[in-house]
Amino acid sequence: MTEELYFASETINKIKLNIIASTSGIREILINRKSDSEQLSKMTQISPDDIKVVNVFAQLKEYFKRQRKEFDLALEIIGTDFQKKVWNELTKIPYGETISYGELAEWMGNKNKMRAVAAANGANPIPIIIPCHRVIGIDGSLTGYGGGLDVKQKLLELEGSWTLDLFK
Repeated sequence: MTEELYFASETINKIKLNIIASTSGIREILINRKSDSEQLSKMTQISPDDIKVVNVFAQLKEYFKRQRKEFDLALEIIGTDFQKKVWNELTKIPYGETISYGELAEWMGNKNKMRAVAAANGANPIPIIIPCHRVIGIDGSLTGYGGGLDVKQKLLELEGSWTLDLFK
């Protein structure tokens, strides 16, 4: 028997968030994109104030108001052991700080695994909560983000780790 999955949608600060959850916790956050409609058709749609997701939306709203820097939510993280290790390391990047993919690979003990670390970072199913947006290029540039580079930039600006230099 497969576990029942639920999804709820809400827009916060002009960012459309689809939360996919099980009874064990949050499985996925989709930012400004639709999940596969066939995938969603197998899930039960719930409202954002449903007990299964209400805390997620509440904490995300606090985050977007700069009232929350860390999340305290039940997560059901699905991935390989290596991906889970990378995602765990992402949670250690402090709010308002950024690191490069190379630095993240070094943290994990092997700078030569930078590409594998970058791939795992890109596969993060729970962005914002697991802050993959805090990883940037070695030259300080913004690099890929599932929710779009504009959202990544907004998140970094929100946290105060990215500013636009309008007078370059």
